[in-house]
Amino acid sequence: MSTTMLNFTDDLTDYLRTRGLRDSALLAELRRETGELPRSQMQISPEQGALMANLVRMLGARKTLEIGTFTGYSALVVALALPEDGKVIACDVSEEWTDIARRYWEEAGVASRIELHLRPAVETLDELLGQAAGNFDFVFIDADKSNYDAYYERSLKLVRSGGVIAIDNVLWSGTVIDDRHQDEDVNAIRALNDKIANDERVDISMVPIGDGLTLAVKR
Repeated sequence: MSTTMLNFTDDLTDYLRTRGLRDSALLAELRRETGELPRSQMQISPEQGALMANLVRMLGARKTLEIGTFTGYSALVVALALPEDGKVIACDVSEEWTDIARRYWEEAGVASRIELHLRPAVETLDELLGQAAGNFDFVFIDADKSNYDAYYERSLKLVRSGGVIAIDNVLWSGTVIDDRHQDEDVNAIRALNDKIANDERVDISMVPIGDGLTLAVKR
């Protein structure tokens, strides 16, 4: 037994990925293609994708929101976990990256479940607040860190009571505890982590998966 996190060697990570989740050839191919991009580190890990898919299933989610889509992996795993009438509202600003996403969504047969908005996410969220406040079951935040607080506050209004907001990169490669790092991104993440730790509007669990994932359940 261990009271702390395990040290994941490459061999143990391989074991986790062969025994701890069910992958598909299409998801693996999307990871491979994305891995060739200059900013491939922005893609979530397969174990995080599997966790998010199961959260969506456990919630019985039908309406989800994604802030930051990149090449579409997280939107794809969520869409595959939704019922046929489920919907992912996906926000991004890059046509180049999301063109890759669209190809895989089409091939997986879930393109009709994903509604992509190509503009600054705050604009989309503000529009949704006038239409669907309190109607989302699950939100995934994985975009520009300087706007994390704005995304979190709007997501709290958009998600229903009992719904989940998942916030990625909350450990930022461990730099959140290193005062030598004072750039805008890490300071924005620190500020939001401090805020959520004391936010009585949610119940929280920071999961040491990938680059750190906070799960905030709206009360």
